[in-house]
Amino acid sequence: MPRIPRTKSATGIYHVMVRGIDKRNIFLDDQDKTVFLEKLEKAKERSQFKLYGYCLMNNHVHLLIHEDEDLGNTVKKITVGYVQWHNNRHLRTGHLFQNRYKSQNVESEPYLLTVLRYIHQNPVKANITRSPENYNWSSYNECIKSYKGEQSFLDTGIIREYFKTASDFEEYMNVNTEEQFLDYVESKKYTDDSLRDLIKRDFGIDTLENYPTKERNEIIKNIYSNEGVSIRQLSRVLNLGRSTIERAIK
Repeated sequence: MPRIPRTKSATGIYHVMVRGIDKRNIFLDDQDKTVFLEKLEKAKERSQFKLYGYCLMNNHVHLLIHEDEDLGNTVKKITVGYVQWHNNRHLRTGHLFQNRYKSQNVESEPYLLTVLRYIHQNPVKANITRSPENYNWSSYNECIKSYKGEQSFLDTGIIREYFKTASDFEEYMNVNTEEQFLDYVESKKYTDDSLRDLIKRDFGIDTLENYPTKERNEIIKNIYSNEGVSIRQLSRVLNLGRSTIERAIK
């Protein structure tokens, strides 16, 4: 069945989501995320697209960009350098991102701000953090930097036209909503064996029993948030008590 052609945004603004192939995590640690942002900034310098917002999750990325030319080429420029680095670092080959990225036209500036709020609230909705400001891998704090006169690679002109102060911006971004735009909600069902295989593949571990508590809890939280598995199943697969799993995901 042929793919449906994408419609071009009248404003040139798009909400883009790229995600890992076969539900794979595209970021295995903070260094991966740091390098992706470096590649994103370099791609922006070369291609001259505008970047209004982003959020890096373990298995997908949200971008809010303005591109008057070819969106597909821009997405490719953003991802290709990271894929090469990631594969070299983690000793793997082949595709990392799903070939068909998702995109949504953003046809007005007010709608842009709504989408930006949704992007910044992704880690909150995933129960990774209680507040967007506490998440290090989104554009939220980059926006705050611009209000302080600090240098940022974001294009924050539109944002600052609407929100004259950082307090105004923070108030809007922290409104609790049920907004849904491009989403990454899938029904995932794993047998215990397939979940063990996924954990071993994405985290390179067989057991967490001897891990330091902080590292162990971070891995448990990532698995629980991104794979949609139950506390009971995690307890069985990881050979950890239910109360240990519950403490880790709070």
